[in-house]
Amino acid sequence: MVSDVAGDIRSVGALVKALCDDDCYVRQEAASALGAMGDPRAVEALIDLLEEDDDEDVREEVAWALGKIGDARAVEPLIRALFDTDKDVREEAAWALGRIRDVRAVEPLIQALKDEEEDVREEVVWALGRIRNAKAIELLKQANNDRSVHVRKAAAEALANIGAKGALMN
Repeated sequence: MVSDVAGDIRSVGALVKALCDDDCYVRQEAASALGAMGDPRAVEALIDLLEEDDDEDVREEVAWALGKIGDARAVEPLIRALFDTDKDVREEAAWALGRIRDVRAVEPLIQALKDEEEDVREEVVWALGRIRNAKAIELLKQANNDRSVHVRKAAAEALANIGAKGALMN
Protein backbone atom coordinates (compact mmCIF):
# COMPACT_ATOMS: atom_id res chain seq x y z
CA MET A 1 0.00 0.00 0.00
CA VAL A 2 1.23 3.51 -0.78
CA SER A 3 0.83 4.69 2.83
CA ASP A 4 3.39 2.09 3.97
CA VAL A 5 6.20 4.40 2.81
CA ALA A 6 4.94 7.37 4.82
CA GLY A 7 7.64 7.01 7.44
CA ASP A 8 10.48 7.43 4.94
CA ILE A 9 11.19 11.07 4.14
CA ARG A 10 12.99 9.98 0.95
CA SER A 11 9.68 8.77 -0.43
CA VAL A 12 8.18 12.27 -0.89
CA GLY A 13 9.15 12.38 -4.56
CA ALA A 14 7.65 8.97 -5.28
CA LEU A 15 4.44 9.88 -3.47
CA VAL A 16 4.16 13.18 -5.35
CA LYS A 17 4.47 11.20 -8.58
CA ALA A 18 1.75 8.84 -7.34
CA LEU A 19 -0.61 11.83 -7.10
CA CYS A 20 -0.75 11.68 -10.92
CA ASP A 21 -1.65 7.98 -11.10
CA ASP A 22 -4.67 6.98 -13.18
CA ASP A 23 -6.11 5.05 -10.23
CA CYS A 24 -8.02 7.30 -7.84
CA TYR A 25 -7.24 4.98 -4.92
CA VAL A 26 -3.51 5.37 -5.52
CA ARG A 27 -3.90 9.16 -5.62
CA GLN A 28 -5.93 9.07 -2.42
CA GLU A 29 -3.40 6.88 -0.59
CA ALA A 30 -0.52 9.05 -1.80
CA ALA A 31 -2.25 12.18 -0.51
CA SER A 32 -2.88 10.47 2.82
CA ALA A 33 0.75 9.43 3.15
CA LEU A 34 1.99 12.90 2.24
CA GLY A 35 -0.29 14.44 4.83
CA ALA A 36 0.94 12.01 7.47
CA MET A 37 4.52 12.92 6.61
CA GLY A 38 3.77 16.63 6.84
CA ASP A 39 6.44 17.56 4.31
CA PRO A 40 5.84 21.01 2.78
CA ARG A 41 7.54 19.94 -0.46
CA ALA A 42 4.27 18.22 -1.36
CA VAL A 43 2.04 21.30 -0.99
CA GLU A 44 2.08 22.54 -4.59
CA ALA A 45 1.30 19.10 -6.01
CA LEU A 46 -1.48 18.61 -3.46
CA ILE A 47 -2.96 22.01 -4.30
CA ASP A 48 -3.00 21.10 -7.99
CA LEU A 49 -4.80 17.86 -7.17
CA LEU A 50 -7.32 19.61 -4.91
CA GLU A 51 -8.24 21.98 -7.70
CA GLU A 52 -8.19 19.55 -10.64
CA ASP A 53 -9.13 16.03 -9.54
CA ASP A 54 -12.57 14.78 -10.55
CA ASP A 55 -12.80 12.29 -7.69
CA GLU A 56 -14.39 13.74 -4.55
CA ASP A 57 -12.70 11.18 -2.28
CA VAL A 58 -9.31 12.24 -3.60
CA ARG A 59 -10.14 15.93 -3.07
CA GLU A 60 -11.33 15.16 0.46
CA GLU A 61 -8.09 13.34 1.29
CA VAL A 62 -6.02 16.13 -0.26
CA ALA A 63 -7.81 18.75 1.88
CA TRP A 64 -7.02 16.65 4.95
CA ALA A 65 -3.37 16.32 3.88
CA LEU A 66 -3.04 20.07 3.35
CA GLY A 67 -4.44 20.65 6.83
CA LYS A 68 -1.98 18.20 8.34
CA ILE A 69 0.92 19.90 6.58
CA GLY A 70 -0.36 23.30 7.69
CA ASP A 71 1.29 25.42 5.01
CA ALA A 72 -0.23 28.86 4.37
CA ARG A 73 0.14 28.37 0.59
CA ALA A 74 -2.89 26.09 0.83
CA VAL A 75 -5.24 28.70 2.32
CA GLU A 76 -6.68 30.14 -0.90
CA PRO A 77 -7.26 26.73 -2.57
CA LEU A 78 -8.85 25.44 0.65
CA ILE A 79 -11.10 28.50 0.74
CA ARG A 80 -12.28 27.61 -2.77
CA ALA A 81 -12.81 24.01 -1.59
CA LEU A 82 -15.18 25.29 1.12
CA PHE A 83 -17.69 25.65 -1.72
CA ASP A 84 -17.01 22.31 -3.45
CA THR A 85 -20.02 20.34 -4.68
CA ASP A 86 -19.14 17.48 -2.31
CA LYS A 87 -19.99 17.95 1.37
CA ASP A 88 -17.07 15.85 2.58
CA VAL A 89 -14.62 18.02 0.66
CA ARG A 90 -16.21 21.13 2.20
CA GLU A 91 -15.98 19.57 5.66
CA GLU A 92 -12.29 18.67 5.29
CA ALA A 93 -11.51 22.08 3.81
CA ALA A 94 -13.02 23.76 6.88
CA TRP A 95 -11.06 21.44 9.18
CA ALA A 96 -7.84 22.15 7.27
CA LEU A 97 -8.39 25.92 7.46
CA GLY A 98 -8.87 25.59 11.20
CA ARG A 99 -5.58 23.73 11.47
CA ILE A 100 -3.74 26.38 9.45
CA ARG A 101 -5.34 29.24 11.44
CA ASP A 102 -4.93 31.95 8.81
CA VAL A 103 -7.18 35.01 9.15
CA ARG A 104 -7.75 35.09 5.37
CA ALA A 105 -10.15 32.20 5.95
CA VAL A 106 -12.43 34.04 8.39
CA GLU A 107 -14.81 35.69 5.91
CA PRO A 108 -15.20 32.59 3.71
CA LEU A 109 -15.75 30.45 6.81
CA ILE A 110 -18.43 32.88 7.95
CA GLN A 111 -20.12 32.42 4.55
CA ALA A 112 -19.81 28.64 4.94
CA LEU A 113 -21.78 28.80 8.20
CA LYS A 114 -24.83 28.85 5.89
CA ASP A 115 -23.99 25.41 4.47
CA GLU A 116 -26.98 23.06 4.43
CA GLU A 117 -24.89 20.17 5.84
CA GLU A 118 -24.54 20.09 9.61
CA ASP A 119 -21.18 18.30 9.48
CA VAL A 120 -19.79 21.14 7.38
CA ARG A 121 -21.22 23.78 9.73
CA GLU A 122 -19.75 21.92 12.71
CA GLU A 123 -16.25 21.97 11.19
CA VAL A 124 -16.68 25.62 10.18
CA VAL A 125 -17.54 26.53 13.77
CA TRP A 126 -14.53 24.55 15.02
CA ALA A 127 -12.27 26.32 12.51
CA LEU A 128 -13.53 29.76 13.49
CA GLY A 129 -12.88 28.91 17.11
CA ARG A 130 -9.31 27.89 16.27
CA ILE A 131 -8.61 31.03 14.26
CA ARG A 132 -9.89 33.15 17.16
CA ASN A 133 -10.75 36.24 15.16
CA ALA A 134 -12.98 38.84 16.80
CA LYS A 135 -15.27 38.96 13.73
CA ALA A 136 -16.37 35.41 14.44
CA ILE A 137 -17.48 35.80 18.05
CA GLU A 138 -20.97 37.09 17.33
CA LEU A 139 -21.52 34.43 14.67
CA LEU A 140 -20.33 31.71 17.03
CA LYS A 141 -22.87 33.00 19.56
CA GLN A 142 -25.54 32.77 16.85
CA ALA A 143 -24.41 29.22 16.06
CA ASN A 144 -25.55 28.33 19.59
CA ASN A 145 -29.04 28.47 18.05
CA ASP A 146 -28.27 26.19 15.09
CA ARG A 147 -30.80 23.42 14.43
CA SER A 148 -28.04 20.83 14.92
CA VAL A 149 -27.03 19.87 18.43
CA HIS A 150 -23.53 19.08 17.11
CA VAL A 151 -23.10 22.58 15.73
CA ARG A 152 -24.41 24.10 18.97
CA LYS A 153 -21.95 22.00 20.99
CA ALA A 154 -19.05 22.98 18.71
CA ALA A 155 -20.04 26.65 19.00
CA ALA A 156 -20.09 26.49 22.80
CA GLU A 157 -16.67 24.79 22.80
CA ALA A 158 -15.26 27.34 20.35
CA LEU A 159 -16.50 30.26 22.45
CA ALA A 160 -15.11 28.66 25.61
CA ASN A 161 -11.78 28.12 23.87
CA ILE A 162 -11.64 31.73 22.75
CA GLY A 163 -12.52 32.98 26.22
CA ALA A 164 -10.05 30.67 27.93
CA LYS A 165 -7.17 31.74 25.72
CA GLY A 166 -7.36 35.44 26.56
CA ALA A 167 -6.56 37.97 23.82
CA LEU A 168 -8.02 37.41 20.40
CA MET A 169 -6.03 37.48 17.21
CA ASN A 170 -7.22 40.12 14.74
